[in-house]
Amino acid sequence: MGLIYADIELINPREAHLRPLKARAMFDSGAITLCIPEHVALQLNLAELEKREVTTADGRSALVPYVGPLQIRFENRNCFTGALVMGDAVLMGAVPMEDMDLVLNPRLQQVTVNPASPNIPTAVVKSAVPRNGPNR
Repeated sequence: MGLIYADIELINPREAHLRPLKARAMFDSGAITLCIPEHVALQLNLAELEKREVTTADGRSALVPYVGPLQIRFENRNCFTGALVMGDAVLMGAVPMEDMDLVLNPRLQQVTVNPASPNIPTAVVKSAVPRNGPNR
């Protein structure tokens, strides 16, 4: 299996006068969040919300800025999230991919919107209350 890349747009929803930033992102279902390089955070004038401790794949720990809010667009999908500022490329993790209902095809090395729901993202959720009402 190779790496999967696709073009996305990153937007600061608090700064409407700034143009969207087009980026080539690596899609990694083993990653959790969105990671962006520092130059992307600077170009979009993203506010640091807090510091977060991360552990990288090689076992090292680091304290990195967490910025946001950030809007991500891919084809006819979008989501709002925060991002860890680290690395030298945009990395799309599982949470924003799930939010936009995207599907990875490792054999074709492609990212697509869910073909079962091409026009609107779908999500699987659990109800806090059973269908037949609360237990008494």
